[in-house]
Amino acid sequence: MLPHLKNIKITHVQWHDAEKLLRVVRTVVFIDEQQIPNNLEWDDLDATAQHLLVTNDAHEPIACARLLQNGSVGRMAVLKAWRGLGVGSMMLKEAIEMHQQQGIQMITLSAQVHAIPFYEKAGFEVIGQPYLDADIQHVDMRLMTVKNAY
Repeated sequence: MLPHLKNIKITHVQWHDAEKLLRVVRTVVFIDEQQIPNNLEWDDLDATAQHLLVTNDAHEPIACARLLQNGSVGRMAVLKAWRGLGVGSMMLKEAIEMHQQQGIQMITLSAQVHAIPFYEKAGFEVIGQPYLDADIQHVDMRLMTVKNAY
């Protein structure tokens, strides 16, 4: 682990316990930076999803992700000052492990096209063609957690 990342903490949280902190990260990344409208960012899935919250050594939120019961990972966001340092990779690894522990054999996500290489490094593969979501090019990706023995 990189020295400057030794004090970050990834916590499994529920929306009702950490909504304020999760909203901080997602508002900055998705609404402010990417200009995604409020009505597209917030939905009813937050209340029933598992969330990952990453905090720094001052206990400030720096990243988050949402894990749905169907094996989907979404709403992955890392504040700009923390990008490129391995925070996103650590969070994605944790999300994959959480889904594997739940017996999910296929993890899916909708990736912004520029992030395809990031997800491919973790073993995800593109499935399908690019499409617009909130006026941003996305592509569906998947990771098979159980490999065939054949």
